[in-house]
Order: sequence, then C-alpha cells, then structure tokens
Amino acid sequence: MAFPVRPIPYDRPMKLDRLYNTADFREAARRRLPAPMFNYIDGGADDEWTLKRNTAAFDDYEITPGQLNDISAVDTGIELFGRKLDWPVFLAPTAMTRLFHHEGERAAARAADATGTLYSVSTLATTSMEDIASATPGPKMFQVYIFRDRGLTAEFVERAKASGYDALCLTVDTPVQGNRERDLKTGMTIPPRFSLKSALSFAAHPHWALTTGFGGFELENVSHGGGGLSGKTMSLLQYIHTQFDSTLTWKDAEWLREHWDGPFVIKGLQSAADVARAAQLGADAVMISNHGGRQLDSAPAPVDGIAAAVEAADGRLDVICDGGIRRGKHAVIALALGAKACSVGRPYLYGLAAAGEAGATRALTRLKEEVTRTLALMGKQNIAGLSSGDVQRL
Repeated sequence: MAFPVRPIPYDRPMKLDRLYNTADFREAARRRLPAPMFNYIDGGADDEWTLKRNTAAFDDYEITPGQLNDISAVDTGIELFGRKLDWPVFLAPTAMTRLFHHEGERAAARAADATGTLYSVSTLATTSMEDIASATPGPKMFQVYIFRDRGLTAEFVERAKASGYDALCLTVDTPVQGNRERDLKTGMTIPPRFSLKSALSFAAHPHWALTTGFGGFELENVSHGGGGLSGKTMSLLQYIHTQFDSTLTWKDAEWLREHWDGPFVIKGLQSAADVARAAQLGADAVMISNHGGRQLDSAPAPVDGIAAAVEAADGRLDVICDGGIRRGKHAVIALALGAKACSVGRPYLYGLAAAGEAGATRALTRLKEEVTRTLALMGKQNIAGLSSGDVQRL
C-alpha cells in the first residue's frame, strides 16, 4: 500500500522531545521505514476492521474520577509471573524486530528494562533467545509456537529454562496466517526482497537499506533446527504454512504445560469457554488477544472480552489484555475491568523504528506517564484501587 511520504534521513537525529504520544511515534516510523516494513508493523487482516476496532473499542468506555483523594504518590507497580514490574504494561512478543531497526530485539529488551517492565521474546526473533536473555537483567517471557517438528518446540522449552526466562507463552491463534493484504500489496517478504514494486520506497531510505536491509537477516532461534530461512526468500504466509503445526489442540497445550515448570501463559484466546479450559489445564495466565487484528477479521476487541474472561477464570489465573492500547487510559480501563496487566506491540515498535533503543524507551516512557497521570486524575493511589465501578460502558 504505497502512499506519498517524505522520509526522514537517518543521519538526521530524531527530535524525541517533540514526540508526545503513540500517534507521533507512528508518524515518525512511517517516515523512517520503507513502505513494506512500515505496513508490516501497521497492517491487519482483510478489511482491517478488527485492527481499527481494537483501539476504537476503548472509546465505548468512560472513566468516572473520584475527587479529594491524596494522590501525591501514585504507585503503578504490580507483580506478574513472580517478578515486580514498575507499571502494568509490558512488551508483547513481536516477530522479526530487526526489520524495523538494526538494533533489533536487544534494543527493545533494554527499553523494557529501562522503563521497569517485562520483555516478551518471539520464537521468530532475529536475535537468539540466549543473546536477548543476556542483554538485560530484567524480567522476560519466551513466546513459543508449536512447530511441525515437535523436537524443535521441546528444545525451545529447554533453552528457555537454561536462559532463565520467567515465563513461557504459547500462541494458539495462528493455525494458518490471516489474510494480510497490505503485505501482499507492498511485496513484503522475509528477508526483505528488493523488487520493482518496492524499489522506490527502498531507494528513498538508503540508510535503512545499508544498516538493516543488507545487514544480514535470520530467524536465529530456529535457524539450526530446519526452521530458518537458509538463504531462502518467502512470504510470511509461506513460512507459517510450512513450519507451524495446524493440528494444534488442547492436548498440545497440556504437553507443553507438563514440560514447563514455571508460569505458563496462553496467548490468543477470546472466548470465556476457552479461558475456563485454560484454567483447568493449569495455565497461570491468558492473553486475551486477536493477534493485533492480523488473523481473523471481525474478531472482537480484547478489551470487550476482559470482564467475561475474568469471570470465567474465577481467580484461577491472571487475565491480560493484549491489543489496541495506544494511550495510558486504555490500559487503565482494561485494568479496571479486571485485567491483571496489559501488553503492547505496535507502540514500542513505532518508537524503535523511529530512533532505535532511545525511541522505544521514549515511547514506553510516555505511555507509562499517561498511566500514572490517569490514575492520579481518577483519584487512585495504586492499581489495586481500581474496580469495575470506575468505568462505565456507553
């Protein structure tokens, strides 16, 4: 999906103090990246109805503030997966982060650590899980898919244990890839391929091409086990169809739970019945998620499923809201509805694309400040003070 855009030369320092919110970082990322890379971050499936609805759904809720409360010290901290976080928003797993900035996953992990939160590592990372684990001492979760080669999946579990990951997250909503038409229109492939369709956009971003596009690219966690690219160029659709196991069932989730003795998370559930099943299986948390609107279009927004998920969980596991959060108030709404925490992907990727580690840190810091300010304006001293009575659905 091409559109006219004036790129920002990479040799011109990004003025981060002029970027105030997620929308600002999105625009900076749009100008920094070739069109295929930006649209890969930004796009969704089919008509992108769910992508838009994920954020728009928060506008269906209003917040009722309480007044005359001492908010001189607002505590945004929580405990998640046995680790203390400074605020209740963490970084969701996102694939192939090096596509957006040559510092890749290491920079994102350091940004998470700098803002006092957890970083989630994708199976399809462009940096090995061991290297990311050693990049910072902060809390980390490893996200896993079930590959056709079950031995490769079992190996992920052992590597996560050896590297000291605090939690393991199984993504279950990708038996096949959603119809991501933006990627088809821009000619997006892994690794990036310079075609006639994308030539002008790549030519307008030479620094990206030199530092990232030609800087080497591999799916480091799977490269040795037959799941890497091995010099091949393909679409993400082709990769998923050849590598991921579409026969995935609850029995596979049970198998993974048995092989992991730490906090176990299932990502991609949306129905209350599935949340209850996850609780019976022994999961410690579920991430209510539609994969950022990138899988089934017309799926409901995660925030609209939080209350039902919390009821189905009945205190047996934590519920996490994943998707659509662009403002701190969005996270606070989800927390008031009963979510234990929230996760974000695009907001920190926009920051990373705009200015590497510094950009990701700035984007997260602004979001963190918004969470604190929202709580203060509500008259809340801490996260525990939130309840469903603080928000009303219009």
